[in-house]
Amino acid sequence: METVLNNTQHKEGKVAKAIEEQTAKLPSDLFLWAALGSMAISLGMKLAKKDHEALFVGQWAAPFLLLGLYNKVVKLEGHDNEDKF
Repeated sequence: METVLNNTQHKEGKVAKAIEEQTAKLPSDLFLWAALGSMAISLGMKLAKKDHEALFVGQWAAPFLLLGLYNKVVKLEGHDNEDKF
């Protein structure tokens, strides 16, 4: 049975490679700080009784963390596995 890691039949497209090249340039902790910042701003808005705005900004934390995870995977795994061999 062929594993996903050794799959040479599927390759990244040009757009995905371009995005990964640009994303890999960003430090991974940038996304962590963005998530923490959005939570802090959300808390400030909640304390200022701006409940709808606080919920909107507070929901940014999860996408920032997901982008940080994507950034880390791109840095560790690269574009295609065959590029490493």
